[in-house]
Amino acid sequence: MTTNHSWLMLALLVLAGWLLWALAPILTPFAVSMAIAYLTDPLVDRLERFSIRRWRLGRTLAVALVFLFLSVLLALALLVLIPMLVRQARELVEQVPEMIDWLNDTALPWVSGFLGLDLSSIERPELVALAKTYWQEAAGAAVDLAQTVGKGGAVALGVVTNLVLIPVVAFYLMRDWDRLVEGIQGLLPRSSVNQVSGIAREIDDVLSAFLRGQFMVMMSLGIIYALGLWMIGIKAGFLIGLVAGVLSVVPYLGSVVGLALAVGMALFQYGDLLHFVLVLVVFGVGQGLEGMVLTPWLVGDRIGLHPVAVIFAVLAGGQLFGFLGILLALPVAAALNVVVRHVHDIYQHSAWYKDTGG
Repeated sequence: MTTNHSWLMLALLVLAGWLLWALAPILTPFAVSMAIAYLTDPLVDRLERFSIRRWRLGRTLAVALVFLFLSVLLALALLVLIPMLVRQARELVEQVPEMIDWLNDTALPWVSGFLGLDLSSIERPELVALAKTYWQEAAGAAVDLAQTVGKGGAVALGVVTNLVLIPVVAFYLMRDWDRLVEGIQGLLPRSSVNQVSGIAREIDDVLSAFLRGQFMVMMSLGIIYALGLWMIGIKAGFLIGLVAGVLSVVPYLGSVVGLALAVGMALFQYGDLLHFVLVLVVFGVGQGLEGMVLTPWLVGDRIGLHPVAVIFAVLAGGQLFGFLGILLALPVAAALNVVVRHVHDIYQHSAWYKDTGG
């Protein structure tokens, strides 16, 4: 590749990055639609090849069947999961003042005696009253915000637009995904098409393992934690379990946050050692299944992202591009990791690396 071509590629990359940053507020539904199309493409391909004698489903009908399946799953989630989560969240909010009283009357004195700390200088009643006041104000502000959002024409229009736009865009991307991939491949320089195609296939393997596998791991852990906490009688156990499962996309974050919430709820609700140990058993079983069964089976070891790199990618994506950056952080980091490995191999075989200076 000549120097002019290299500068042209660099300029195109800079322009693409600037456009991504500038258009980030409106790209979220398109990113979600593209993720849906990418994740469902293997299933659509299999259905497309399905035949009865000489009759085949075809691409459009295969997409319609997959789309119908996703719609049914979404409807079941909205009808079953959402009301349950809302109910548990409402119950948890109603118990916050009682939790603050428990923290003041039980938890802080126990910590003071166990650690030998003198907490008498802390004006706990005033602190509790202040916390209750701020909680009531925060709750009132949240209600006002919800009412404002509900009445806000522009916000409501944006939400409705996304709800309509995502399925429409996803349907067309699912139908034309193979054609889009062939079109992009046709634009590649003929001299480097094999190398770029090889890297793209490797990136596809990594993203497939990460996106599809990690999604299954998150859902499995959420179900394991939710059922386990429900079986031992923890209030809001379903909500805590799903939160822990979703946050497990960042290594150890889901288990740490979920364990802290579940232990706090168990101590507040029962105040005995038995339920404390049972919560530890639930999360211990979840972590054991994740490390020995779920991650090796569903994700594998092809991603190669260090936990610190995962945390940095999520924080950097959120800082640069907001919610869109959080959505794209880990897939982009996994893809860049493949590119960096190839660049590293090229560098180690270059004359620059092998030059000893002699």
